[in-house]
Amino acid sequence: MNARMHLPGAHDSHQPAEGERIAVAVEVLGLLADRTRLALLRRLGEGEADVTTLTAATGATRTSVSQHLARLRLSGLVTTRKEGRRVVYGLRHGHLRRLVDEALNVADHQIGHLPPHD
Repeated sequence: MNARMHLPGAHDSHQPAEGERIAVAVEVLGLLADRTRLALLRRLGEGEADVTTLTAATGATRTSVSQHLARLRLSGLVTTRKEGRRVVYGLRHGHLRRLVDEALNVADHQIGHLPPHD
């Protein structure tokens, strides 16, 4: 994971160069280009959840979900907080929820335009 990937605070006054913006966007989209991670982010768009809830929502193994969440956390896309012994995950910002929603909307349009199966 590229060190640039960790997202700064929303009110950071640093304006990145266009090349840097493109590079980070490619990394974000690359993280979304995985079925389990996209499913995790889609579920987290509905609200915070723990690993047990996310495992049930995605149908992936608990180990796989934990590994993907660690990658998303290290990239700065998801946040964590402790609630007793549980770790609760959430999206870092609403932009990511909208990005996931738009990707799924594009998929809906693509599926709607596919020719019928013979």
